[in-house]
Amino acid sequence: MEQRNVLTPKLALRLAAPHTWPASICPALFGELYCVLAGYQLHIIVGILLLCACILMQSSVNTFNDFFDYVKGADSAADYVETDDAVLVYENLNPAHALLLAVMYLGVAVLVVMPVLLTAGIAPIIVGVAGGAAVIFYSGGPFPLSYLPVGELVSGLVMGGLIPLGILAAITGDFHWIVLFAALPFVLGIGLIMMTNNICDIVKDSEAKRKTLPVLLGYEHAVRLYHIVTVLWIMFLCILPVWLVGFWGIICPMLMAVSAHKIFRFLLTSSLPPGQRVVQMKGILRANVFGNGAYIITLGFCVLMGASIYG
Repeated sequence: MEQRNVLTPKLALRLAAPHTWPASICPALFGELYCVLAGYQLHIIVGILLLCACILMQSSVNTFNDFFDYVKGADSAADYVETDDAVLVYENLNPAHALLLAVMYLGVAVLVVMPVLLTAGIAPIIVGVAGGAAVIFYSGGPFPLSYLPVGELVSGLVMGGLIPLGILAAITGDFHWIVLFAALPFVLGIGLIMMTNNICDIVKDSEAKRKTLPVLLGYEHAVRLYHIVTVLWIMFLCILPVWLVGFWGIICPMLMAVSAHKIFRFLLTSSLPPGQRVVQMKGILRANVFGNGAYIITLGFCVLMGASIYG
């Protein structure tokens, strides 16, 4: 019987993939800042608990992805993956332990946020159940959502949209659907992370008969759509902060012009070749940090200035 390595705390952290946490931290911070700007009271402890729950759910998603990709043979050392992105491939871990870890991350996320949910009514529970189901079925089941042409949409809506919606529901006890429009930069940015991965993996996915969006569109059309969505992302990052908080919203495009113009130029000119998967993934993650981060910094500044939504 093959000897397996022990799942250590260090490997558990690598399976959680901290370098991807901005995909949950940014929407969570946005949701909390939106609450404050909208005039709702947010206790700092509640804010920390909600943020921790989002990070734990992201860790669960990452671990589930590693587990299902490994058992289905989707990841290998020849697939342009870094060691931190395919821990089961390189560390010879028992995949059952990774599955247990993924369930534990999800369970702890529920426990962390439970005190908030118990006082907030049914609305945040509905959002939480929808998010939890997406976590499990995104990579699991006979037809994983990440292997279908809806993977980009689901990942963007769940992480970029449901997180702010859920945070508002947890704090106010009600649904605030308008936040989904305000959160479009996060929906698009996170969806582009998935699309970057799928375009770079288009050859492998096609050979494996996976019906991802790039496989259905074809390489050239997928890259063209990628550039179009990137342009829309930049436009919303310039427009929505002004729509949300007025004059001070111009801080966001100004910050982007200073800190993120090279990153977005890279995205807009890249052809996303499979051999550059690692570079492309780092690029889109940095764009999310600096682009959506500028949005968050703008709203944080508005909170300090005592501003509010819609004037």
